[in-house]
Amino acid sequence: MCGVCGCGKEEGEGDRSGHGHEEEGGKHRFVRAKATGRRIRLEHDVLQHNDGLARENRALFRARGLLALNLMSSPGSGKTTLLERTIAESGLRERIFVVQGDQATDRDAARIERAGARAFQINTGQGCHLDASMVARAVAQLNPPHGAILAIENVGNLVCPALFDLGEAARIAVISTTEGADKPLKYPHMFRRSDLVLINKLDLLEHVDFSLAECTAHVQQVNPRAQVLVVSARRGDGLRAFYDWLQQALQQALRTVAAGEQSSVEGVR
Repeated sequence: MCGVCGCGKEEGEGDRSGHGHEEEGGKHRFVRAKATGRRIRLEHDVLQHNDGLARENRALFRARGLLALNLMSSPGSGKTTLLERTIAESGLRERIFVVQGDQATDRDAARIERAGARAFQINTGQGCHLDASMVARAVAQLNPPHGAILAIENVGNLVCPALFDLGEAARIAVISTTEGADKPLKYPHMFRRSDLVLINKLDLLEHVDFSLAECTAHVQQVNPRAQVLVVSARRGDGLRAFYDWLQQALQQALRTVAAGEQSSVEGVR
């Protein structure tokens, strides 16, 4: 399996060659490598290049007072429904701008627009994640104002998105009760790098074999600092706590900008 994106590409049969990744128009492509060392170097180069762009994104977001959030999950966990309800109920409708990542179609971006927020669709084709350059181009198109929330709904995948820094201020992992409670143990990198974990689809709990206590314990095992909230994006359970989290995170982002501006003024004096 690919070391960069977990895409399932395998090493060649009968030899030790594999594939690496190179940047091409903001996306990565597979290249044959004659040795494992070559493949590792390519993977390192791709991630290093992305990290540099992510630092530029982060500096831009902070300067503009944007709260950038990277929403990650497996397909079908309910990220888009969560965003629709958040736009409608949180009182933050005018502040929310959405970057929508999918391999194909603009169906989810259309849902976000119908909910009342601006959205920009990125189709990755065979790509399994968004990267920092894609997000930078999307933000240039959306042009969110000072004090906005930039919600980046990543491609549904529990492996690749966790590897690529987008310049976000926080990462939100969404897991649903229709998945196994052991997902945090099976995909630890995703949950280890998340600031908030939402256990969604509480409304289906009585119909599935899923233990909230077990899942929460697994999250805390791989990431003791992560906050866990149990919600139902469909029914509304627990969402007030999530909206409060958003408000607090946004205020923190604005305080950071204000502190930076004050420091600049003091430096001039």
